[in-house]
Amino acid sequence: MRTIAIMNRVLKELFRDKRTLALMFLAPVLVMLLMSVIFNTNSSTDVNVGTVAVTQKLNKEMGSIKHVDVKSYESKADADKALKAAKIDAIIKKNGKNFSLTYANTDSSKTSAVKLAFKNALTATSIDQLKSALKKSTKATVKLQAQLIAMQKQQATASQTAGAATAAQQAAATKATSTNHATKSTSQTTPKITNHYVYGDKDTGFFAKMVPILMGFFVFFFVFLISGMALLKERTTGTLDRLLATPVKRSSIVYGYMLSYGILAILQTIVIVVVTVWLLGVEVVGNLASVIAVNLLLALVALAFGILLSTFANSEFQMMQFIPLVVIPQIFFSGLIPLDSMAKWVSDISTVIPLKYSGDAVTAIIMRGTSIFALGGDILVLLGFLVVLTILNIVGLRRYRKV
Repeated sequence: MRTIAIMNRVLKELFRDKRTLALMFLAPVLVMLLMSVIFNTNSSTDVNVGTVAVTQKLNKEMGSIKHVDVKSYESKADADKALKAAKIDAIIKKNGKNFSLTYANTDSSKTSAVKLAFKNALTATSIDQLKSALKKSTKATVKLQAQLIAMQKQQATASQTAGAATAAQQAAATKATSTNHATKSTSQTTPKITNHYVYGDKDTGFFAKMVPILMGFFVFFFVFLISGMALLKERTTGTLDRLLATPVKRSSIVYGYMLSYGILAILQTIVIVVVTVWLLGVEVVGNLASVIAVNLLLALVALAFGILLSTFANSEFQMMQFIPLVVIPQIFFSGLIPLDSMAKWVSDISTVIPLKYSGDAVTAIIMRGTSIFALGGDILVLLGFLVVLTILNIVGLRRYRKV
């Protein structure tokens, strides 16, 4: 009976907590709906290819392939600028009869798509050339056969044996000539293909694209969780209430908490970034200090976010239940799932996801060597998130101030 009584008491407390019930039942449903929208609207990855000195026939063949966009450039230097600016994913340059392919290789799936598209287009072009050569060879053979028949008629008065021998020799010569011509045509149309990679090599996989984003995700997740839990404990134990009863300004309280947790966030971020780069052997084309700086800014955003959400939670259990609503969307729209493979209205949701901007910035630094000063857009958006969340934290403390 005592067990039943305890069970009844716990159930009554749970049913009184409407917020906990809502998070328990609605959060999983919302996450499942979000996953359904993302994966059901998923489409193939689009690739952009730049070509230099490539025939119109080959450009047309590649452009006719679905999800492949081809742009021709006057020089290799112009194509290199476009590749560095991430406007194209690969460069195809024709050197005589051979081809040189340069891949950005920041996304192995796009690299594979370019290789397959070029191979298919080159095969189709080669087949057309062989068909043309075969037609010419067939016409030449027919012409020679007509000449042979005419010669046989002229030699009809000669001895049948001599005439037959001569005709046989001429037929053999004709066949040999046609065969040699076809062999030469085939051997001359086999080009040599050389592959070059701006980032990594041919063995670079999709995980290389995930590392910069995962780095930011772990920074965001742990800073968000620890800061939220810590401030919640301050509030539930009465420490925050006693502090709010003093003449100290709310802004000073928020700044004090952010600075204290910020120091821990800085140390945690440096450890995560350095260990990830060295332990996993990640190739960093740009400046490692820039990678740390961007992730530090993301950590401060996560810190402000965690403190803000802790004001809406009454217990650690409720704080944990915010994770499906806050953290999981960060995963879906951060770039781990390629945003360009989603429907536009779905990918537009990423504009309100902080991890998306830090992921883009860190990816550009690690894979393309972009300077942090050239990433003003992403940095300004992250600073905007930080300012807005800090202001909301200051306003949010008003509900707990008793005096």
